[in-house]
Amino acid sequence: MTTVRNRLLIGLATTTTIVAVVLAAAFAFQRKLIYLPTPGPLPHAADVIPGGRDVTLHTRDGLHLTAWYFPQKNAKATVLVAPGNAGNRSLRTPLAKALTARNLSVLLLEYRGYGGNHGHPTEEGLAHDARAARTFLINEGATKLLYVGESLGCAVVTELATEHPPAGMVLRSPFTDLAEAGKVHYPFLPLRLLLLDKFPVKEQVSRLNVPITVVYGAKDTVVPPEQSKEVAEAARGEAVEVPGADHNDLVLLDGPQLIDAVAKLAG
Repeated sequence: MTTVRNRLLIGLATTTTIVAVVLAAAFAFQRKLIYLPTPGPLPHAADVIPGGRDVTLHTRDGLHLTAWYFPQKNAKATVLVAPGNAGNRSLRTPLAKALTARNLSVLLLEYRGYGGNHGHPTEEGLAHDARAARTFLINEGATKLLYVGESLGCAVVTELATEHPPAGMVLRSPFTDLAEAGKVHYPFLPLRLLLLDKFPVKEQVSRLNVPITVVYGAKDTVVPPEQSKEVAEAARGEAVEVPGADHNDLVLLDGPQLIDAVAKLAG
């Protein structure tokens, strides 16, 4: 009996140790799982779209971030694009081309740690980056300012809008908050306890009073469509479903539903 009891205790101790190790690793390396930057090298903005400019954004915490700015003469509006969690601004070139073709000026924000920029991405850091982008555009004379967020970027522009409301905002494939999005992929982890970065999109959009359109894919396997619908409802905005589209399909990068949504807000 004692031997069985000892075995049970040893088994319990082993299981507890394994769980503790898994949780510790998840906590320590969580940002490497959330943020997936590609460093570059990158071409010059003018080589991507004629008239484009390589610009530097200055953050409150002392970073100097490279970005691409594509100004248009007599633009209907200026669009600040906050990208998702992977790649760099070069992957958003088709989006910039589609928007500038609608006579919209575009700034492709590049976060800290992405595209050769210094620093390490965090929720607070990305908030600084977005403010630096907005300040740049205001200094450039932008008056009608629109925000476009892609996936994680939806959280970035939504947080920015709580302090600096835009003329309108398009959120592409937003999650309700990071923990809810993470549950889809890590259902065995207590994410609300572990996550350092929260990104509470649904809660924040509910406090905004700006025109918001949510565009999402009906077959999204990264961010469940139901979460994007919840965000649209909380924002009291328009929801545009793209039939058959998964999270990273090109139709959600520069497809007509997304571009039309931005152009509609631009007027």
